Amino acid sequence: MHYISEILPSLLAGAGMTLQIFLWTLIGSLPLGLVLSLGLISKIKPLQWVINFYVWLMRGTPLLLQLIFVFYGLPLIGVVFPRYEAALFAFILNYAAYFAEIFRGGLQSIDNGQYESARVLRLSYGQTIRKIVIPQVVKIVIPSVGNEVINLIKDSSLVYVIGIGDLLRAGNVATARDVTLVPLVLVGVIYLLLTAVTTFVLRQIEKRYSYWK
Repeated sequence: MHYISEILPSLLAGAGMTLQIFLWTLIGSLPLGLVLSLGLISKIKPLQWVINFYVWLMRGTPLLLQLIFVFYGLPLIGVVFPRYEAALFAFILNYAAYFAEIFRGGLQSIDNGQYESARVLRLSYGQTIRKIVIPQVVKIVIPSVGNEVINLIKDSSLVYVIGIGDLLRAGNVATARDVTLVPLVLVGVIYLLLTAVTTFVLRQIEKRYSYWK
């Protein structure tokens, strides 16, 4: 217990960095994913092709490779990001692609009669999307979005490869220094706690929208 009390502050500091990346990625990727999904169902073919290529590229290559490319590759063409900003940039672009596909499926599940009824009520396209379509889409996509949110908690450990002091890096440093697996066990416990709290919050959100059944 004495050893745990010694290493716990550094692990919690790493967990704080993990949560920062997690929260900022959600804040950036969810709205971007929604906007991209509207482009995916747009009648403007060139826009569809561009966004489909982007989604294919982001989903078809590993997030780790994208992270390394942003931090180590882009400087070769003069685009330089600090470590933290590089991580956020790569994570937001990657998760926005996944969320775009999720939202696209939700948007396409809305019956065309909903749009026709909105036109009868003389609602604009923006009002239709904002007041009629999106509230229904949110309920439909919550389980799929929740799965990606859980994955994001675990994927945040990838920032270790570009030297950011996240939870996993703190655990690895303590393990290498003290030659014991206790830090990694604690890292696992903290990840499990973060996942449990996130799962609970997502379940509450699902219950919040259950009255639309």
